[in-house]
Amino acid sequence: QVQLVESGGGSVQAGGSLRLSCAASELTYSSYCMTWYRQAPEKEREEVASIAYYGATTYADSVKGRFTISRDNIRNTHYLQMNSLKPEDTAKYYCAAKLRYCSRERPAYWGQGTQVTVSS
Repeated sequence: QVQLVESGGGSVQAGGSLRLSCAASELTYSSYCMTWYRQAPEKEREEVASIAYYGATTYADSVKGRFTISRDNIRNTHYLQMNSLKPEDTAKYYCAAKLRYCSRERPAYWGQGTQVTVSS
């Protein structure tokens, strides 16, 4: 059974940093684009960043220059380094896996989510 397990969320003051991790198991990792989504209260879930197997990345405009997505294809883990955090980054962050193409609209698998709270 495929599992995506996030870690690294927490509370931080504005301007601070956090690093999220997502470990995948029972997944043919090379076949998936790995992504991060977030959902704030009363807002729709949005894609934050994605990374293809060979490293091509995309970012939402709201996080460009502040967040960095990466992946370790040996450890089947991907990461989201979040710097210069703002209160509007407060949300529950989910990792997800899209089969083959980052352009797919819907991921095939989701993690359970990890809360990030940024205080002003």
